[in-house]
Amino acid sequence: MAKIAMKTPLVEMDGDEMTRILWQMIKDKLILPYVDLKTAYYDLGLKHRDETDDQVTADSANAALRLGVAVKCATITPNAQRVEEYGLKKMWKSPNGTIRAMMDGTVFRTPILVPGISPCVRNWKKPITIARHAYGDVYKNTEIRVPGPGKAELCFTDEEGRETRETIMDFGGSGIIQGIHNTDKSILSFAHSCFRRALDMKQDLWFSAKDTISKTYDHRFKDIFAEVYEADYKRAFEEAGITYFYTLIDDAVARVIRSEGGFIWALKNYDGDVMSDMLATAFGSLAMMTSVLVAPTGQYEYEAAHGTVTRHYYRYLKGEDTSTNPVATIFAWTGALRKRGELDGTDDLCAFADRLEKATLDTIAGGQMTGDLARLFEGEAQTLTSAQFMDAIAARM
Repeated sequence: MAKIAMKTPLVEMDGDEMTRILWQMIKDKLILPYVDLKTAYYDLGLKHRDETDDQVTADSANAALRLGVAVKCATITPNAQRVEEYGLKKMWKSPNGTIRAMMDGTVFRTPILVPGISPCVRNWKKPITIARHAYGDVYKNTEIRVPGPGKAELCFTDEEGRETRETIMDFGGSGIIQGIHNTDKSILSFAHSCFRRALDMKQDLWFSAKDTISKTYDHRFKDIFAEVYEADYKRAFEEAGITYFYTLIDDAVARVIRSEGGFIWALKNYDGDVMSDMLATAFGSLAMMTSVLVAPTGQYEYEAAHGTVTRHYYRYLKGEDTSTNPVATIFAWTGALRKRGELDGTDDLCAFADRLEKATLDTIAGGQMTGDLARLFEGEAQTLTSAQFMDAIAARM
C-alpha cells in the first residue's frame, strides 16, 4: 500500500515516562504503516532538557512557530523529588509554560465523547471546550514569606523613576505575600484566539472572571474582550449565528452545569487549569481530553491534557503490562496531522486523521478499551493492555 505523503514536516516534541512509551507505540502501530511521516524531532525528555540546559524546549517552540504545526508528548515538570531522582542540575521550569509563553498562545481543551460513557452531568449532550489563557497569574508569580510584623506594599516604578504605591497589608505577625501580573498584549492575543476559534468551530463563546472583586486585574480582561469583540468580531459572530457574552465566574459555573454543552468557555490561566480538569473528570477521564495551543499568528501545538502517568511507568520498568489509556495522545497526533493536511491542502492526510479517530472511538464503543474506561462503560467491556488496545484499533483501520 502506498503511504500517504506529507508536504511539510510536523514539529514532534517527545516526552517522558509512560506517555513516551505510548508515543512510540502509536507511531509504530497506528501512523507509520499508513503515513510517510515527516517530523522535525525534539527530545523534551527530562534528561535531555537537563543536558541542553532546557535549550531544546526553546528550540522546539521556535520550530513550531516556523513550521506552523506541532505535536507534543506529556513531559515532567520537576519538583525537588524529581531533581534528586534524575540527578538534575536545577529545577527546570514547565516546558508547557515555556512553549505557551513563546508562542503567546491560548490552550483549548475539549472532551472526547464516546457512546457507552455518559457524562456525570446528565444534561451534557455536547462537548464543552475550555479556552485557557496561557500566560501570567500564579504561573508567573512572585512570593514572599513574611517573617513577622511589617508593612507590605505594591510598588510600580515607571521608566522616569516615578513610583505608584498601594498598601497590601499591615502585618501584625507572620504571613505570606504573592504578586501576579499580566500584560495587555497577552490578553489581546487571548481574546483574538478565542474569537477566531469560536468562528472556526461555529460555537458560542462565554468569558468569565471576577471583576466585581478584582476591579482592576480581572476587569482589564473583561474590557479588552469587549473592545476586541465590538471592533473586530461582532458582525462575523452575527453572520455565523453565534453569540459572545461575559458573565461572572460564579454565574458561569451554574450556567455550565445547567447547559447541554456545545460552547467555548474562556477563562483566565488558573481558572482554566482547574475547570478543564473538572470537565475532563465529569465527562469521563483526563485521558479523554484533547488539548491544542493556538497562537494568535496561526500556529498550533497539539498535546494530551494529562501528565506522564508515572505510576504506570514504574510498573512498566518492572516488566509489568499496563492498561494505560492512549486516546488523548492518539488524538493529539490526529489533530496535528489533520491541521498539517488542512494547511498544506493534503486531503488524504486529513481523511487519515478522521479514520484513525473513528477507529479509536469505534473500538471503545465496541467494548474493547483500557481499564479506566472499562470502569465507566455502560455495557460489556473487555479490558485490554495499552498494546492490545492499539492492536484492536489497528485491526479496525
